[in-house]
Amino acid sequence: MTTSTAVVNPTVSVKLTGAGSTFINPVLQAMISAYQAATPTVAINYQSVGSGAGISALEGHTVDFAASDAPLQAADIAKAPNALTIPTTIGAEAIAYNVPGIASNLHLTGKVIADIFSGNVTTWNNPEIQSLNTNVTLPSNSILVVHRSDSSGTTFVFTGYLSQESAGWNKTYGQSKTIGWPVGLGANGNAGVAGVVQGTTYTIGYVELDYAIANKMTVASVENNAGNWVLPTLASSAAAATSVTSLPAGNGVWSTFNLLNQPGANTYPIVTFSYILVYKDLSVNTDLNVNSADALVNFLYWAVNTGQGQAQGLSYVPLPANVVAIDVATIQSITFGTTALAIQQ
Repeated sequence: MTTSTAVVNPTVSVKLTGAGSTFINPVLQAMISAYQAATPTVAINYQSVGSGAGISALEGHTVDFAASDAPLQAADIAKAPNALTIPTTIGAEAIAYNVPGIASNLHLTGKVIADIFSGNVTTWNNPEIQSLNTNVTLPSNSILVVHRSDSSGTTFVFTGYLSQESAGWNKTYGQSKTIGWPVGLGANGNAGVAGVVQGTTYTIGYVELDYAIANKMTVASVENNAGNWVLPTLASSAAAATSVTSLPAGNGVWSTFNLLNQPGANTYPIVTFSYILVYKDLSVNTDLNVNSADALVNFLYWAVNTGQGQAQGLSYVPLPANVVAIDVATIQSITFGTTALAIQQ
């Protein structure tokens, strides 16, 4: 039971560490920069190393917080008891390709994407692709698949989508942060996949939308639940969050929740939350004290409120009010041992 409230010295310099998702990295780094400018006594070092590595670091107590696009699974929860899940942003995964002469808006269904990444469709002019794109002449060149080589929340979301769209994919590969890819070339992080696709012709890969925009990549229109072809944009990503009314609590189970294939005529189908993961009792992190724990809680509170202003300019979706409300309740529950932590609102 909480028995006291922290009295924090705001003049003491604090260093916080985080690691994980490359998907969230552009917007999280923007949040960190803005927060540090307003709060110069707090230094936050976030390493964009992939969701799997971030979760492992959280479980090993070598970081103060982790970020992941894959929610904690049962095995993770066993290794990180009392960890909390804080949805921090919403983003889309673009299907990016590099085919000379073919601009953005190539039409692809989820089944065809699964067939490409499983090696069943191997050329760009394969009838499965050409039949969806009768207005363009596709080349006979082989498709070079580019996928993540690291343990990745982006892969977790992407393979979850493929598992929904293709019974064959679901049976053979399923959903995971790491996959035994049957074809293709591996690259590290969203930036790595984007770099290979952008620099190599006849490739295809999956990347967070901001990476596709920043690299001026061509991206596919993907068929959604309504049967419409939808490009990944800020608006089509935001549409995926509008129908979500029931969410787990921060200390609940998020492993069965996702934003894939949400309803709506203009909804892009490959959308996800990206989460910050943190312990409910921050005293389990031996590098933290009451002052630094309070600084972390205040940064998290700022990130899900004021920090959402950093999202749209980077093509991430600001959190809806119902998600912010859950996040605030979660953050307010964080303690340092039996000491409550004061949020400066």
